Amino acid sequence: MKYLIIACLIVSGAFAANAQAAKPDTAHVPAIVFVNQDTLLNNYDYFKAVKVKMQNLAQKAQDEITAKGQAFQKEVAAYQKSVNLLKPAQKAAKEKKLAAEQQQLQNLQQNTGKQLQDIESSENATLYDKIAAFLKGYCKAKGYKIILTYSKTNPSMLYGDGSLDITKDVLVGLNAEYKAGK
Repeated sequence: MKYLIIACLIVSGAFAANAQAAKPDTAHVPAIVFVNQDTLLNNYDYFKAVKVKMQNLAQKAQDEITAKGQAFQKEVAAYQKSVNLLKPAQKAAKEKKLAAEQQQLQNLQQNTGKQLQDIESSENATLYDKIAAFLKGYCKAKGYKIILTYSKTNPSMLYGDGSLDITKDVLVGLNAEYKAGK
């Protein structure tokens, strides 16, 4: 959820007669404004919920892998204690079984990691879609032509006058929309 580039370009014709009254006075509206991405993500309730969801999924997966790993280690320790008492055929069969279990554990770790990445990727796409859809309507309502993002971690915009920062207003709208959709 690190990369969020939001650009909203509006090419609009004449509004319907009833929309004319709601149209902002574009003579005093800046064409380009920006949103602080760091602040937006840290304060957007949907993002917070997704972050908690991902942390819970990761913790659950880690707990499962840890439990299976500990069970495997106990089985290896038991085998090592009894290895001298086993016949060569029994020893070979047990080692083969342990190798298969170790491979299953490694596969579980890899598959779980990939599943978590896939879920995170899907959540990132949903996050982007929600914000982009909101900003499309927001641009139209406010009369903006472009909304840029600013982030300390990915500074494609080095400076923006504070009067052009619409982060707080966007957050209010996004959080209201999220709460209404719950």
